[in-house]
Amino acid sequence: MNDPQEDWEKVLWRRQSYPDNYVPPRLFLASLQRNPNFRPYSYWPLVILSCSITQHLAIIFIFLAVFVELKESTLDPRSLVCISVLLFLIGYATWSALGTQQENPDYFTNHLKTLKSSIMMFLALMSLSPVLRTLTAATSSDSIWALAAILFIINALLADYTATNPEDPHEGLSSVLSMNAAVSASVVLASRLPTNVSVFALMLFSIQLFALYPIFRHRLQTSTISLWLLITLGLSVLAVWLMAELSRTVMWLNFAVLTFTTLVAPAILIWGQRYKNIIRGPWDTAVPKVN
Repeated sequence: MNDPQEDWEKVLWRRQSYPDNYVPPRLFLASLQRNPNFRPYSYWPLVILSCSITQHLAIIFIFLAVFVELKESTLDPRSLVCISVLLFLIGYATWSALGTQQENPDYFTNHLKTLKSSIMMFLALMSLSPVLRTLTAATSSDSIWALAAILFIINALLADYTATNPEDPHEGLSSVLSMNAAVSASVVLASRLPTNVSVFALMLFSIQLFALYPIFRHRLQTSTISLWLLITLGLSVLAVWLMAELSRTVMWLNFAVLTFTTLVAPAILIWGQRYKNIIRGPWDTAVPKVN
């Protein structure tokens, strides 16, 4: 006697004597799949990927340390302006060296456009500094600190940490919101500085850290691993050293956050992989395959 299930086929376009969701018992568990798209992680590749987050957090700590030193008048704002200009020149030279802009026929034209935009930004910040210094004169300092903290948290959460194409001029919505949050936090903090020169220096520094460096970081992620790790280590050491000048407690907190982000968090992710258990089988909703 023939098995009545032999004439069954897994199709819906043919009328059969079985329900649409019928599967023979001998085939039900044969189609079982566990973690079909599972890709095990390795520790050191995760550490390298987490360096982008470490750099971003280190930059936030560096900015906060510079703000405190400007507010307490322990840092000359003119020195900060000179440092910002020097960092811009070094960063732009490194950007050109890592890229392939030399092969572009509009190479020198792009340089002139960049120089023109930089000068316009420099003059705009200089003219707006007196306005920014008195922007939050009627707001209490406690509200300013809370607002700046919330904006920096938004900046860290929405930042783009992926290694995208550095030649792509289009930025995602989250990247734009992240940059706007950081610049807004810089504006409210700069309004607490005593002089116009201090406001100008801090805003120029913030534009480099939160608007230009994320673009530069995307190109660094596609460069050599040794340079990527060296810059991460340098920013982390600089952040810890600047925080040590302010408070030992804040320094150890900064060190703990950066260490956890770089070394501990990847290990926790690898440890949690053992509990990943996604089961798929014929009971799942059908997914159409369109050519």
